[in-house]
Amino acid sequence: MKPPALLNPVTSRADFRQRLQRGRLAKLRAQLRRFDCAAGLFYDPVNVRYATDVSNMQVYSLHNPCRYVFVAVEGPVILFDFRGCEHLSADSAVVDEVRAARSWYHFNSGPHADRHASLWAAEIDDLMRQYASANRRLAIDKLDPRGAAKLQRLNYEIVEGQEVAHFARLVKTGEEILALRDAVAVCQYAIDRMQRASEAGVSEQAIWSILHQINIEHGGEWIETRLLTSGPRTNPWYQECSSRIVEAGDLISLDSDMVGPLGYSADISRSWIAGGQRPSAEQSRLYSLAHDQVTRNCELFRAGRGYRDIGNDARRLPQPYAALEQPAIAHGIGLCNEYPLIMHREYFDQEGFDGELEAGMVFCVESYAGAPGGREGVKLEQQILVTDGGHELLSDLAFDASLLR
Repeated sequence: MKPPALLNPVTSRADFRQRLQRGRLAKLRAQLRRFDCAAGLFYDPVNVRYATDVSNMQVYSLHNPCRYVFVAVEGPVILFDFRGCEHLSADSAVVDEVRAARSWYHFNSGPHADRHASLWAAEIDDLMRQYASANRRLAIDKLDPRGAAKLQRLNYEIVEGQEVAHFARLVKTGEEILALRDAVAVCQYAIDRMQRASEAGVSEQAIWSILHQINIEHGGEWIETRLLTSGPRTNPWYQECSSRIVEAGDLISLDSDMVGPLGYSADISRSWIAGGQRPSAEQSRLYSLAHDQVTRNCELFRAGRGYRDIGNDARRLPQPYAALEQPAIAHGIGLCNEYPLIMHREYFDQEGFDGELEAGMVFCVESYAGAPGGREGVKLEQQILVTDGGHELLSDLAFDASLLR
């Protein structure tokens, strides 16, 4: 497989980034209006990236609330970045002003947390008075109790901002779809390289590191999970990558969960045999079951279909493999795994929710086939774009014909 050629070659990268940024901001503001909010305050680094297209210490800020963005419905976008990082917004077409963030998490503030939080609340109050006087409803995605209490004492009504952001991110713009194609191209090139490196005597971690290296080399950002396992560690699923040494004939299973170029995700799963060995009958059976399920369930996705209808019609695994079947048929994807989550029918009433597919939504449809107590398991997952007439495969990396029965 050749290295991926990123972005449409007839598109100016600068023009592309500006269209990407403005399209996303327009969708975010539309949802703030829909929820009758005068402004939004976003801390989740994925939402900050969505609103501003400014990436800075994404993983660090997942657990240290050191960056946030204020988005007025009728007014400016003000990015509060980590002190000393103001220059990182120079290329953003949508950030109107950059200020140093006021943080009060304990690592940063110690015994001064309450005073720092009061200064933060006063600054947010000032912005709301200047740019959001229409009402006192402020959408916030992540906020600790101290900050929420400060704003509530100032008579602000806090609206669930993660919901606002998820609905903004639900249907992708044309530029977002191009960015997703880039992420998938990088991921599939990496998987091909991982498969070629899967020889007896190498460790799971050595194989998994290839995904990181290829992703970073092509402008990607991070990997959300450590889901690459081999042999008996493929069953049950959700074991993390280890130092186990791969043996010839082992089944290797991967779930990429890769945040790639421009911050967009490729969540693709593939399984393969190490060392070019012929698969066993059970390995072929597992692979064929997962392949049948994921392929048939992709066919259920087209604009206008309801989530519950998909749950009712989805292909299921037979016993004993049904016991370890994934409870979710599919999940949305964009800058990360995201809303909505479509559940199998027996989980739907308790854990699911209904909705309707629209053209431009992007999903990952997945399957895991493994028997309780079995030696191995197969993980397969496809990334698809919903269209009016059906779906388009974004992940077109060929399945392993030698494993199909």
